[in-house]
Amino acid sequence: MSSAQAYDWGDGFNLSSKAGDSLNLMVSPYTAHFHPSDDHKYVWLVGVERERADGALAGAAFFSNSFGQESAYIFPWGEIYRNVLDQPQMYVKWTAGLLYGYRGKYEDKVPFNHGGFSPAIVPSLGWEFSSKQQIQLNLLGFNGLMLQFTQPLK
Repeated sequence: MSSAQAYDWGDGFNLSSKAGDSLNLMVSPYTAHFHPSDDHKYVWLVGVERERADGALAGAAFFSNSFGQESAYIFPWGEIYRNVLDQPQMYVKWTAGLLYGYRGKYEDKVPFNHGGFSPAIVPSLGWEFSSKQQIQLNLLGFNGLMLQFTQPLK
């Protein structure tokens, strides 16, 4: 997306396909916590991400959070910026949406949580291979880094 274009905040809710769309499978096998705790459990993630030709992102992910609770992240907003630091394979991404899953005694582990629902923003730094496969690090607030692999489906 060029800086002259306005971001379409409603496009992430549009489920119809457009020319140049790509659909990607996201998988995360590992998360490193900045402040490990005995309460922390193994974290995994699987999801789907749509990328528009203009770089707009939207998607959904299902994961097990740091406390072993089944969780979901739906992000109708996001964008990818390629050629970071003049490296054609390097990119940065951001996604934003609604997080669900931190419940009970863990509700205070994410900000603005109400009944397990909270807003979320996830910035990422990654590398895209010629096959369009990606490896990236997702910053999870002040809590940790998630390693993610992305495989094109379409």
